[in-house]
Amino acid sequence: MEVRAKAKYIKMSPRKIRLVADVVRGMAANRALEQLKFINKKATLPITKLLNSGIANAINNYELDKDNLYIKEIRVDEGPVLKRWQPKAHGRATPIRKKMGHINLVLEEIKISGKKKARKEKLEAPVRLDSSAKEAEGLKVEEKKEKKQNISPALREEKGKEIVDLRSEGSGKHAKIEGGGSRGFMKKIFRRKSG
Repeated sequence: MEVRAKAKYIKMSPRKIRLVADVVRGMAANRALEQLKFINKKATLPITKLLNSGIANAINNYELDKDNLYIKEIRVDEGPVLKRWQPKAHGRATPIRKKMGHINLVLEEIKISGKKKARKEKLEAPVRLDSSAKEAEGLKVEEKKEKKQNISPALREEKGKEIVDLRSEGSGKHAKIEGGGSRGFMKKIFRRKSG
């Protein structure tokens, strides 16, 4: 029975993560956790968390024994790269590539137990409680009163009226001319004296 776990977008170069991943590849899960405690690399933290997650998946989803698991496959892939710039002398700039990595872990049983399917928990459908069901249980039910909309008489009269946009009519010297377009504003611009 294979159990999978993934860790994505780890802000560390895949090359640095592979140094630690190569040490624990093929080990028993418990022994790998012990080994990771004594490796002096920053990549041990994400790999330890991922291994614990994979073990938890095996126990909770498949009811497998923790002592019966080993690391069948651990693969570190390259993720997206953040491109940044570092200023240098004489107005130059050099690129900085901040790499990310994805780790894929596959755990398998040392001695096959014969369990092939994930444990499925049956969830009951949610029960909708009507007021009659609540009253039967002894709960008091207050019905919501619908709010009446208080609309002033002035607003009721305005419902049927047509809305006129004042901007289209213009004001003062900017009034629209029936031939189309507003001449007043443009006339002002070309009447200005320079200097």
